Parts: sequence; C-alpha cells; structure tokens
Amino acid sequence: MAAPTHRPGTTVAGALAVVVLATALASCSTTGAPGPSAVTTTTPKARPAATGPSRTVRPVSGGLGTPLRAPAALAPFTALAVPGEGEWHGAGRLVDGVPAVYETALAPPGGSEPAAVAWMDTHLLAARLYSGSGSPGGGPYRYTAPVLPAEATSLVAAFNGGFLMDTAGGGYYTEGRVVVPLVPGAASLVIRADGTVDVGAWGADVSMTPGVVAVRQNLQPLVAGGRPTDAATGPDWQAWGNTCGATSCAHSVPGVEQQWRSGAGVTADGALVYATGPLLAPAQLAQLLIHAGAVRAMELDINPSWTVLATYDPPVPGGPASPDNGSRLLPTTVQGPATFFEPTWARDFVTLSTRPPATRG
Repeated sequence: MAAPTHRPGTTVAGALAVVVLATALASCSTTGAPGPSAVTTTTPKARPAATGPSRTVRPVSGGLGTPLRAPAALAPFTALAVPGEGEWHGAGRLVDGVPAVYETALAPPGGSEPAAVAWMDTHLLAARLYSGSGSPGGGPYRYTAPVLPAEATSLVAAFNGGFLMDTAGGGYYTEGRVVVPLVPGAASLVIRADGTVDVGAWGADVSMTPGVVAVRQNLQPLVAGGRPTDAATGPDWQAWGNTCGATSCAHSVPGVEQQWRSGAGVTADGALVYATGPLLAPAQLAQLLIHAGAVRAMELDINPSWTVLATYDPPVPGGPASPDNGSRLLPTTVQGPATFFEPTWARDFVTLSTRPPATRG
C-alpha cells in the first residue's frame, strides 16, 4: 500500500481552502448554517488508496514504539468531491522519522462545507489530560494550561476536551482523584499509564483498572460497534448539547442542529481519530469518525469558540512546540496553536506527545 505524504508546514485543510467558506469567527458566531435536517447513512464513493512517496516501513502490528499502519485514503461521500479530498497528509513533528499524525478534509454526508479529520498513532504518541479551572474546575492540577517548556519539547498535537461538567452528563478522573463522579454508560475517553487511549461506554467498553490515569466523560456514546448509535441518528439532536444559532451565540437565538462539533474515537488497531467541522449534525460527526476507522467514538465540545486540534512542527528536531510552529487542523476554528499555551485557558484538553525513547524500542 502506498503511503500518504508528509508536507511540513502545510495543513490539509489549507490545501482545500478554495472550498472553505471565509466565515468570520472572531466572535462566538457562525453564518450560513442550514436548519435542522435528518441525516441518513451515506455510502462513500469509491476511491483508491492514497498515493505518495513511501515512508519508513510501518508494520501492521507490533508493540508500543512500532508504528501502526498508515491510514488509507478516505472515499468522498459525494461525486462532486474536490481534488485531494479524503487524502491524508502528515502533520506535526516526525517521530523516529515518520509522521505520527495524519490529516485530511472531507465534506460530511449531506454537507457541502468540508470538515477535517486527524488520525493519531498512539504507538508513537502518548496522551495526557490537562485540566482547567472552568472544566472540570477544582484543582490545583499538575497538568493545566499553559503547556510548560518541559512538555513542549515533545508535544506533537493537542485537542479540545468536552462540555462544562454541569452539562457533560458524566464525570472526570485525573491525577489520582475523582473530580466529578463517573457515570455508568457515559461516553468516556480513557488514558492509561502507558499513554494509550480508549473510548467507550463506562462500565461496558472501558472501566477503572490500575492502569487508568485519566477519564473524561461527555454525554452518551456517539459510535458503538463501528456504527452510529441510535441516539446519534435519532430526532433529538438537542440531547447532544445546546448549540449556537445560525448567526449568533446569544442565548435568545435558537440553536441549530448543524453547528460546530468535535468528536474523538478509536480504531480497531488502537489509533485515535478526531473530527471537527462548522456544519455538523451528530449523525454527520459520527459518520466522519466511522469513515476514518472509529469503532467507538464520542462527541467532545461544540460551538464556534471551543473546537480545535493543533499540531506542532518545530524547525529544529527536538525543539519546543510553540504557537509559532503550530497549525490548525481546520483554518476556520476560533482557537488555534496558541490556545494551549495561554495561562488563562480554563478548559480541559488532551495532548499527544512523543513517547520516551525507552518505550519506542
């Protein structure tokens, strides 16, 4: 299988910028969002595997430190796909000479404006949960914004967490203590001591073990068994959070179903996938994650001001990540590479960093 390419300094969403609307998002608003609509399962159009120069060989299986197989190109959901849509490009600093993060842009089924998807190799990257004064609240925490210089030297990517805890419908565990009680059945992002990540329903797919170091719950599962859950495709889209309106985030403006949303899931071989976009219904978000290989997934934060994934590619190998060498997964997200370096950032987030050499073989 030919492997995707790595293009330092270039975001895949930037390569498709001609199809991204120039939406002003300096304030908490979005424009042009259609009203609520039912989203049905759509079969993607066939597309061959991505082409490009070969990278270092990535075996199909192996322990931590052995790269996972790179993702195959994603077939567009529509015959009117823009050239390059669904093709992966490496992002962020290389790990042992190969990309550990791949990104692509893809219009969701029934949509016209591209969302963006990231695939992260958890054999090469270790996850960590950062906690904030806003979510989950409490503290103090050892790991909280800003990312400090000691952690910046290995940082590859970071992405947003979930809702404020009073609306998350779940709990929060980190740094050896239960901050908010964990809820059976809630969608849970679980980080283990070895830095690997899992996503699933608490008490069924994932549970507390001696190796668990962090649990971030948010709502109910979005994807289970490689399929959208009934709730994801059901008519009660408000169960997935209070959204902003089509043109404003004012409380007096009715929310719309297709709004900024983000989500994360895990593939059968343990990769972590993330998706975000400006005009997504819950079912569309689920289908994007499934299309990227997710067998279990959850919704994370929603609305214009909160969704973001950034990667970092310092010009010097082993150099520190910083806002200056970071790139947004999707150029139109309000937050960006500087967000996780802001001392005032009060929300939780997840970082992916290079594993210590001892765990990379």
